[in-house]
Amino acid sequence: MPVTSYSGYVTHGLTLRSPEGTTYRFDPGALCLEFLLTGGPGPPARHHTLHAPADLAAFAAVSRLGLDAEQVRVTPEELADAVRLRDDLWRLARDRVHGRPLEDPAILNAAAAVPPLAPRAQDGVRRWAVPVSGAQLLSQIARDAVELFTGPLRERVRECATGDCFLIFMDASRPGTRRWCSMERCGNRHKVRSHRARGTA
Repeated sequence: MPVTSYSGYVTHGLTLRSPEGTTYRFDPGALCLEFLLTGGPGPPARHHTLHAPADLAAFAAVSRLGLDAEQVRVTPEELADAVRLRDDLWRLARDRVHGRPLEDPAILNAAAAVPPLAPRAQDGVRRWAVPVSGAQLLSQIARDAVELFTGPLRERVRECATGDCFLIFMDASRPGTRRWCSMERCGNRHKVRSHRARGTA
């Protein structure tokens, strides 16, 4: 998984930094898939970033929600719930990628049952009512996952086609043929490998 850190959301996705130190943009296409960038079980464990309640608030700020981290109040218990939900989302996302049934979504459903963020109109645009609790944030993420994994776009959940990258995304391209987490990163690496292979053939 070529991610060591994320620094913020830009026009077309999150800015990630690879182990080699290069930066690239990655848009996973859904809030719940952005949440997977905070670590997880297996290979993603080395990228774990949820060490303290403030880390979950920091994720909310760089995510597509665009919350002010200072307005997100997370308790230690909610942080533990966040890690539990995130790790379970990895399992469910991989089930979706490989066309398997969603087995035992109890953790997901429990998080989704809590009231989510409350939207409000302000200056002609949508804002979020603040402060936001950690439980509300997790509910928003969980509800996004329920919609993605069971809705019309569930067949568009993909894993990057590069063998050494585990990033998962929702393919929002019109033809539904996206293969790479990012053309700047894995798409370009594939082009280089293909070019070298042709040169030695």
